[in-house]
Amino acid sequence: MTVRAGILGATGAVGQRLIQLLEPHPEFEIAALTASAESAGSQYREAAKWRINMPIPDSVAEMTVTETDPGEVSDDVDLIFSSLPSSIGEEVEPGFCEAGYIVSSNSSNSRADDDVPLTIPEINADHIDLIEVQRDERSWDGALIKNPNCSTITMVPPLAALEDAFGLDSVTVSTLQAVSGAGYSGVSSMEIIDNAIPHIGGEETKMETESRKLLGEFDGAEVSWLDANVDASCNRIPTLDGHLENVWTDTTEDATVEAAKDAMRSYPSLDLHSSPEQLIHVFEQPDRPQPRLDRDTENGMAIAAGGIQETETGLQFNCLAHNTLRGAAGASVLNGELLLERGYL
Repeated sequence: MTVRAGILGATGAVGQRLIQLLEPHPEFEIAALTASAESAGSQYREAAKWRINMPIPDSVAEMTVTETDPGEVSDDVDLIFSSLPSSIGEEVEPGFCEAGYIVSSNSSNSRADDDVPLTIPEINADHIDLIEVQRDERSWDGALIKNPNCSTITMVPPLAALEDAFGLDSVTVSTLQAVSGAGYSGVSSMEIIDNAIPHIGGEETKMETESRKLLGEFDGAEVSWLDANVDASCNRIPTLDGHLENVWTDTTEDATVEAAKDAMRSYPSLDLHSSPEQLIHVFEQPDRPQPRLDRDTENGMAIAAGGIQETETGLQFNCLAHNTLRGAAGASVLNGELLLERGYL
């Protein structure tokens, strides 16, 4: 089955990554591109300031960009990928769902809503069935599914491995986040070169809430969030791609370094097209992972971990993921693949 897919916000940073991943995809076909009213009516090659290190695919370059409105997208599109700013996503995504479209969204709006699946397929694929609750409560034929924030995606897979093995009582994380996470115009060169910015608006709250929802239990009607404290401090640094994070955990049961490594290495991946063969790669070298060296592990879809040490109350470790691949566009595509596998498309 070939799924006809549309991309909302196709000219932006994540939209371009979505095109990079979807154009050669064996299960998805790019059938619609939307952007702002200023870009509508133009060919994509004219509307987009292309920044991916590959040419714009010919099949996409000559497509006409439409406005981001359900009435402008063909009704034979099976799946919508949304990379809109959250303020716009909040306004327009429900309209697409009401019109019958299934939306796999990277936008931050609605992630904490009780009836919206927030999923990392390898971690909590069962949460996708919140779609049935959502449809009942909102009386629409479409559906809205979210992937979490790029910094949340980086730490949750190792935390899931530790939660399964030892239990988690609390988590503290300090991030070193790449500039691409802010979008192409998000941080000026004068701000970030020779500098680090110890604040990213709203990022701490996203990490603290989304991680607990992702690691929660779904009983078929609702998600009970993980009962653990999560505290985050988020920092922007002058790397291009790859979020590096330092994580401290208090574990319920005693944990050793070797047991933690085994838990992470053995944590299962999935057999979806974009899933990495091994979800978490654990490095033995004390100075790894590093953004430049390790962000592209398994085509940028794996999590890298290292520096695992015992503390008085648990474990400390470092983790890394490619923020626009695993952390954004790739996460939305994985959710699309999960929707297809579970029969929602």
